[in-house]
Amino acid sequence: MHDMVIHITTVFMGFFAIMNPLANTPVFLALTADDDAATRRLIARKSLFIAFIIVTAFALAGNLILGLFGITLAAFRITGGILVFGIGYSMLKGETSKVHATDVPSTKESRLSVAVSPLAIPILAGPGTIATAMSYSADVSPAYVAMVVLAFSVLCGICYVFFVAGEKLTHFLGPTAIGAVTRMMGLILAVIAAQMFIDGTLDAFSVFADGGD
Repeated sequence: MHDMVIHITTVFMGFFAIMNPLANTPVFLALTADDDAATRRLIARKSLFIAFIIVTAFALAGNLILGLFGITLAAFRITGGILVFGIGYSMLKGETSKVHATDVPSTKESRLSVAVSPLAIPILAGPGTIATAMSYSADVSPAYVAMVVLAFSVLCGICYVFFVAGEKLTHFLGPTAIGAVTRMMGLILAVIAAQMFIDGTLDAFSVFADGGD
């Protein structure tokens, strides 16, 4: 039971640091600046639903995807750790990671499309989020996979609240507080990424050691 609590807490914090509802709320507001409240809620629901489907699919099919391409869990954790560390490092410096880069659409027809891109992909379900989901879902029991999905679903609910109440929230906190939270999430994300890299490296050495016996 204790291990399961640690697992779901670690997964949730990893997802939270990557998705960073506080930092992504101003991005959401910028992308929906010309929309009314009802349209904003629709875009928020659509983007989070798409992100949930993507992450769940990778969490459930993680072992299949790894096996299909002949990728070891160790290799994926090492690569995922490097990728996630890059995102965290950018956040720690107060910069926007390239995988979170966005272009605000200016045409009316593209307003609803922002729910798919860039909101769902790559802001919410980007490479770092997918790497985290697969890393924590591969080579574990179904109960642990379910906890990964549960943790992400809870975070999606939190993101929805932040998005809907985003204008009041950003006005209340101010840019300084949001910047501080972004840097803190970047530090947490970088540490989690380092742990993923260490775990992958230890797994790789373990495989080589077993092969050498």
